[in-house]
Amino acid sequence: MIVRRGDVEIAVTDRGGDGPVVVLLHGLAGSSRELLPTADALTDRFRVLLVDQRGHGRSTRRPGDTSREAFVGDVVAVIEELAPGQRVRLVGQSMGAHTAFLAAAARPDLVDRLVMLEGIAAGDDRPEAARELGAYFDSWPVPFADEAAARSFLGDGPLSVALVNDLERTSGGLRPRFDADVMEATILAVQADRWTEWENLATPTLAVFGGHGMFTAEQKDELIRRRPATRRADIPSASHDAHLDAFGEWIEVLREYLVAGFPAADE
Repeated sequence: MIVRRGDVEIAVTDRGGDGPVVVLLHGLAGSSRELLPTADALTDRFRVLLVDQRGHGRSTRRPGDTSREAFVGDVVAVIEELAPGQRVRLVGQSMGAHTAFLAAAARPDLVDRLVMLEGIAAGDDRPEAARELGAYFDSWPVPFADEAAARSFLGDGPLSVALVNDLERTSGGLRPRFDADVMEATILAVQADRWTEWENLATPTLAVFGGHGMFTAEQKDELIRRRPATRRADIPSASHDAHLDAFGEWIEVLREYLVAGFPAADE
């Protein structure tokens, strides 16, 4: 299904299920497809919606606005249109975790609990990091002739497999469902620190980190120190993409938090 905001279309997959609504948000250069196993592990207790964020997947590929506010507005529009009158459980990974916590901060009336997988609020003061990431995506020798060619370039790890599976089949070959410059602009916006929103966040929150993830021990500790009510879970065997390479542990942690009863706000 499609949720429209101005000239942008946001693709949403309703995976079904009964119960409270869970909304899942993927990371940069990913799509909702990589979260389908997570969704399917929750549909016995929840109705699960998966969002392709702008610039990704089946949503508008080249949105004019890649600000954090635009991404948050998309999530708000999805919740208001597809789960009217409800407060949802919002789950995001990496860039999706950043979108999720900003959405919860902006509209606490729409989110009753939040899960951030490998997400922080500190930002990054190195603009070259965004440029390097954009250059990497731009270096992909696309179109790939076939999946074998894509795997040869991207590798065969869990994240690489997800990227290959998400490639779009065109008459000329396989292409990513995103553009490198849009990814660069998107992650550049994420680099601004958002401590004010984080420290004032009222939504009950679980922060999940992989033992081999993207962030240092100091960065993880700072996130909790600045908002001590935050619950934290660590998955020692996981990378930044725990939903792909430590799936069983990820689902156990996620389900425990989403199913359990919690007060309306953190204690």
